[in-house]
Amino acid sequence: MTKPRKGAQSPPAARHPRKKPTMQAILAERGIVRATLRGVPARDRDDVEAEVFLAAWRSVRRGKYRPDPKQKPRDALRVWLHGIAWRQAAKYFDSAYVRRVVLDTQPIGRLRGIVGVSLDAQVEARDLLRAIGRLKPEHQAILLAVDSPESMVEYARRRGMNPNSAATRLKIAREALFLSLRRWRRCR
Repeated sequence: MTKPRKGAQSPPAARHPRKKPTMQAILAERGIVRATLRGVPARDRDDVEAEVFLAAWRSVRRGKYRPDPKQKPRDALRVWLHGIAWRQAAKYFDSAYVRRVVLDTQPIGRLRGIVGVSLDAQVEARDLLRAIGRLKPEHQAILLAVDSPESMVEYARRRGMNPNSAATRLKIAREALFLSLRRWRRCR
């Protein structure tokens, strides 16, 4: 005679057959996931919700979804998703990001000194990127190739052109960039 088990009333999930609900069926139960994640701050709720659905889909693909055949399929899916959402919320609240984050609407205003690139350099870089964006695509390509790790000779060979032609095109592109910057700054 077997001794009655304490705790779980149904047999372990591994004894139930595998089921493979579709992603649409999983996403249709978004309400239960959102309700479970209600305590997560709104700024991070969508990210945690995405993690829940990813974890659920990975579990389905690995064959870990084994609902009790006696339960209604939708009820079993909802209970299972609630458990995944609950665990993902616990992971979220245990993460160092949540425990240590300090949100501020003006983080740069809290800095005591200039850190990293100066604001003037950032403005110059934005102006330069806008000017490059207004150039012809072939001029953009050669200007951006200067910053790549390959040399101009390698760049020219890869495109089947003479290295001297590449140097001439680079010079023309730089002149066009200079004119574009000068015109744009005059119009401001």
